[in-house]
Amino acid sequence: MPVNKGQAALSLLAVAALLTVIQYLGLLPEWLHRLPEAVIPNFAGWLDAIFNFVKDDMGLLVFTRTLTEGLEWLLDASANIFFGKRRWPNIGPMSWTALTAAVAVVGYYLGGWRLALLAGGTLVWTALIGQWKIAMQTVSVLAISVPLAFVIGLSLGIAAWKYAWVDRAIRPILSVLQTLPFFTYLLPAVIFFKVGPTAGAVATTIYAIPPMILMTTLGLQKVSEEVVEAGKMSGCSKFQMLRHVYLPSARTEILVGVNQVIMLCLAMVVLTAFIGMPGLGAKLLAMMGSFKLGRSFEIGVTIVLLAVTLDRMSKAWVVKQPEHFERGTPFWKRHRMLLLGVALFVFFSLLSRVVPIAAEIGRGQDLSQGRELDDLIKAFLNIEWVKATTGFLRAFLNVQVLIPFRNFMLSIPTPAFILLIAAFALALAGRKQAIYAVIFFGFVALSGWWDRAIITLYSVIAAVALAALIGLPTAILAARSEKWSVRMLLVCDTAQTFPSFVYLIPAIMLFGITDIAVIFSILVFATVPLIRYTIEGLRTVPPEMTEAADMSGATRMQKLWNVQIPLALPTMAIGFNQAIMFAFFMVIIAAFIGTQDLGQELQRTLAGTDLGKNFVLGICVALMALTFDLTIMKWAADKKRALGLP
Repeated sequence: MPVNKGQAALSLLAVAALLTVIQYLGLLPEWLHRLPEAVIPNFAGWLDAIFNFVKDDMGLLVFTRTLTEGLEWLLDASANIFFGKRRWPNIGPMSWTALTAAVAVVGYYLGGWRLALLAGGTLVWTALIGQWKIAMQTVSVLAISVPLAFVIGLSLGIAAWKYAWVDRAIRPILSVLQTLPFFTYLLPAVIFFKVGPTAGAVATTIYAIPPMILMTTLGLQKVSEEVVEAGKMSGCSKFQMLRHVYLPSARTEILVGVNQVIMLCLAMVVLTAFIGMPGLGAKLLAMMGSFKLGRSFEIGVTIVLLAVTLDRMSKAWVVKQPEHFERGTPFWKRHRMLLLGVALFVFFSLLSRVVPIAAEIGRGQDLSQGRELDDLIKAFLNIEWVKATTGFLRAFLNVQVLIPFRNFMLSIPTPAFILLIAAFALALAGRKQAIYAVIFFGFVALSGWWDRAIITLYSVIAAVALAALIGLPTAILAARSEKWSVRMLLVCDTAQTFPSFVYLIPAIMLFGITDIAVIFSILVFATVPLIRYTIEGLRTVPPEMTEAADMSGATRMQKLWNVQIPLALPTMAIGFNQAIMFAFFMVIIAAFIGTQDLGQELQRTLAGTDLGKNFVLGICVALMALTFDLTIMKWAADKKRALGLP
């Protein structure tokens, strides 16, 4: 008789609890509590040997440095155009007024006057606040990395759609790439492509490729048979079918992929400040490191405005349908917005030759209020009720909740912890996911970084639990009315465009360099998907189900708990999964605050050439994240199928 998976999970839980109790009694052998160092394989050393062989003996370093020359040429040309680096084509820099006018016209073309105001206003803010040059340093790298990621991702997406073996080969690689911490991308980029913009562009490009591949494949798979048949009947060749039938039909999904590429590139190019990439990220890192929170706040606002602008413009591009004109329509009518943009660009470029402030706002001319903001922030933090609140939260959460929880997780013997994770995976998803959990966490145990991994996991679990306490009630209340649902989803959409570095600013402002600042920054980042998917789940409950509950005389609370939440759970589970993935990503960034987890060790590897150690640490984070991802997504799929939901 087959064993029920719930009973099997309880058995694993019981064994884990027994091992933990024996440990507390002091009767568990030390080798069962933590693996002895003698039996831990030297994964880092082996990987270093492999990397060195590939890098030196097989000539990969020579090959990548050859590629570097071409990439450096592109980056230098882009830098010359955007902020005036003395390189070919020697035509830069563009004046801030000319670029602002051109971008405002593009915004108007894509989304009307509101988007034009947002796009133009963002660049005006950037110039007036004295951050134009550092912003253009960031944009100059985006101008190269986004097209590169798009072309590579589109090509691989087409190959994965066309050839099943390519799809099977790259799927697991994409899963790992999407869960690897960003520090794992940085060190190989530095070793193979030099420190600075080149390494930053490479790391940014690789980081942004996966969603482009996935969205391209998805879009091409969804092309209807009728459209394909029409293309074949018109006598199209294979290339013509791809160029004129498949790609136009998959336009929406491909442009969604472009949106994801742009946002990931912006997020990553800010984080490449850790490897010497100049720009907004480097300035923010320097200001936060010297605790100049006013200036940090200004730079954070600029990054957020750029992110929101790029997000809104790329999303507007997705929904905007191509314009069609009758044969014989004059060129100026067909391209009037293009001509307007070019005319304004030329006008302001010429004006900047005559009026210096139209070309560049000098150091003494900007409107930066960094010092004043510093004083305001310090004054706010010195208000008695603010000091009392943050002091209470630091004392209560640290002493009564976080530290005891961390110590409890560290006290659990390694095999007992692996059994706990396996029980969780088995109960929610099934035997296959439980086996994956044992293998993945078994590797973490064998890596030699178990305690650091548990501290990482403690931060993730604590932050997501607190985020759920805040986010779920907020989402349930918002979902009661259409108006508040729309408003809250708009807030979530906006918050999701914020580069993760920005979330560190309020955490440091309120709690300084402490554990609670780490948890707070992760909590804010992870709350967004919880709220978003809970609202979407509750709003997509079939109306006939709620009407049946109303007719049976159910109260609002009964309807919520017995009808709406059970039907919304599969969608809410995706929100939990996203929150956990976001938390794993953010906990690595929070290493900047000062932690004792894998993120801190990963950050240390950037100062040297420990590529093997860097990769082992990154794989540990990726495997822990993949365990939760595979388990929760399988549970959500099973629940949807059981409820008969699409």
